[in-house]
Amino acid sequence: MRAQLARVDAVIVQAVIAGALSFSHLHDLAEAAGQGGWKAWAYPISVDLLLVAAWRRMREAQRAGQPAGGPRLWFLVALAASLGANVATAGLLDLDDVPASLRVVVAGWPAVAFFGGTLLAHSPRTPEAPTETETPTAPVAVEEPQRDALPEPSTDPEPTTEPITAPAPAPTVPAVSLPPVLVDRVRALAEEHRTATGQPADPDTVRSRLGLPASMTPSVAAHL
Repeated sequence: MRAQLARVDAVIVQAVIAGALSFSHLHDLAEAAGQGGWKAWAYPISVDLLLVAAWRRMREAQRAGQPAGGPRLWFLVALAASLGANVATAGLLDLDDVPASLRVVVAGWPAVAFFGGTLLAHSPRTPEAPTETETPTAPVAVEEPQRDALPEPSTDPEPTTEPITAPAPAPTVPAVSLPPVLVDRVRALAEEHRTATGQPADPDTVRSRLGLPASMTPSVAAHL
């Protein structure tokens, strides 16, 4: 943990020193080119902000797999301005007699930086790819029983409206559980019979209308 903090501190110190030196060189060059007062201090801020903004947009586009040509261009422009000021103030340029071409470049920098910053600010942001932990899990579709899947009723003629006489008790057969779909159908047919005749439905008749074998009569009766 201490080693990691030491590395972070070293990086921060190095970044602060490099930024301060670059800031000072840009200020000196702008002041030598005729931009005195607060304007000389605004130039290094403008260059460094454009450099950082272009770098962030370039990294966002690269992480999203999108082309980063525009942000890369403005990053190189800001880097050239910062590097050029550092080299120019290293004794290679007489700051007391700055060439006219350099004065033109320094005077035109605000327009260039404003244009680049506007393009970076209004360029569409690319959404970051979701991580595995952020990937939403698709809900599992639970298939419900379809009413259309009910077995076709048999073509036997409808029972008469005469009271149904209960047959002699059949030998006891273990009831087999019916699927929920058939249970609903059994109850619907029993309700139809009760409505038409006023009498409870016969399990064997209901079983016959459903087209089930005779061995399913006890199961049908269990749900009436």
